[in-house]
Amino acid sequence: MIIDASAPESIEQAAQSLLKGALIGLPTETVYGLASDAMNDEATLKIFSLKGRPVDHPLIAHVVDKGALQHFASDVPLFARYLIEAFWPGPLTLILKKIPGVAQACTAGAGTIALRCPLHPVAQLLLKRCSELGVWGLAAPSANRFGRVSPTTARHVLDEFGGSLLILDGGACEVGIESTIVDCTRGAPVVLRPGILTLEQISIAAKQPAFTRADWSGKPATTQAGTPKASGTLDSHYAPNALLRLLSNEEIINALASFKDKDVKLAIWAKAHPTLEGLAQNFLFELMPNTPEECARALFAQLRAFDTLGITEIWVEKPPQSSEWAGITDRLQRAAHIAG
Repeated sequence: MIIDASAPESIEQAAQSLLKGALIGLPTETVYGLASDAMNDEATLKIFSLKGRPVDHPLIAHVVDKGALQHFASDVPLFARYLIEAFWPGPLTLILKKIPGVAQACTAGAGTIALRCPLHPVAQLLLKRCSELGVWGLAAPSANRFGRVSPTTARHVLDEFGGSLLILDGGACEVGIESTIVDCTRGAPVVLRPGILTLEQISIAAKQPAFTRADWSGKPATTQAGTPKASGTLDSHYAPNALLRLLSNEEIINALASFKDKDVKLAIWAKAHPTLEGLAQNFLFELMPNTPEECARALFAQLRAFDTLGITEIWVEKPPQSSEWAGITDRLQRAAHIAG
């Protein structure tokens, strides 16, 4: 059931549902989440069951502000505090060492916890009301079946789980892809999942160099340790029903020139190009936005729209190889089953 989040009674209804151990659909600025009381293990286990998510794959806990850290984190390094000051509330998740015994289901029993303070006004209002009721944080992975395309509207959540789930409608998500995840347990910021925030932005805000997962794994053994599991980092993830192929503009043009498979219902998502557009006249062609912010906002909605139309194969133009596009490239690589 979708309810208008702008109505004051809607926030109270959602908060009371969470207090009673129910799940709800929650808008954030990144994607919609499937939320439970992060401290309620019984309720949180319902998330894994409903999504079909492995119970050893930890969730992100969403908090109203940095004051909520005291309920979850046992250690917050100085560089993590700098990141909090720079990007909370916002699309940044920090992995921190946790207080033993808390949020066991949310963290899959690990000694670390992923925490984020969302910027979306509806999420902020709900988290504030929940904290007043003694619910200190909300476990909230993306509100979709595990491994599938993330939802960026309330309708997407309804399509995934049906009308029995209470869904707060806060409009379309402004960012459109999941948060940047930074591991803060290794003595340096290590980006486990890129998002709209770049590696350079993380380094500047942290006041020390940040590393990608690949960079960190290449460091000497004496300076590295095992990396915690994090949401959205499996090789195959964010996948539409259609087969997705990630190709350069030239590769798309060459493939279209000889394409004759009548059993394939083809869609193309690429930037404007006269030759490509001419060859694509007999297929569904949608323009990819030119900026990473616009592309991120449109990405999941576009993939879902192709699925709705019964498209069987999607050709997507490879994004530029720059840090601003890293989050979009990551999502497309995983959607296409390419190890990132």
